Amino acid sequence: MLALSAGCTASGWTEAERGLIEASDSVMRVLTVRDEADSLLLRQPCTVISAAELADPLYFELARKMVATVTSPEQDGVGIAGPQVGILRRVVAVQRFDKPGEPFEVYPNIRITGTRGEKEPGREGCLSVPGRRGEVLRYRDIDISYSTPSGRDTTERVEGFTAVIFQHETDHLDGVLYTDRL
Repeated sequence: MLALSAGCTASGWTEAERGLIEASDSVMRVLTVRDEADSLLLRQPCTVISAAELADPLYFELARKMVATVTSPEQDGVGIAGPQVGILRRVVAVQRFDKPGEPFEVYPNIRITGTRGEKEPGREGCLSVPGRRGEVLRYRDIDISYSTPSGRDTTERVEGFTAVIFQHETDHLDGVLYTDRL
């Protein structure tokens, strides 16, 4: 595993991050709890992506590869977070079941900023915890805030199953796995 604390490049991305992003042509390796080094990395909190890093073509390459990874036949998931591909940055790709066509979209610097109602139980699994599923309590009505590639901060209300996906993926950004919530 590459050390993610290696020196930063002019764009702000570290050489290790650049190497991970550029190493594959489309699909990135998904870290799992089955590997000790992966498991330790999955438990680390993530840092924000600066405006300069968001403007860098490397961010767009990362976003494209995260979507390619989560939608690959080997994974076939509904969401993925930066740490799951070895990038300790606050970025997630989520399938928007609440939008026409159910597109995958990428959200840099995402945070859950509000919740409404009671938590409800639901079955969850995780690409980084293969072969396991469990019932987790999650809110079905949340507010998210994130940065756009132009650097503008945006807030949005999300409901239903998509809200559950956002909570699962943002947990990854704080080093939390769904199994911690069982």
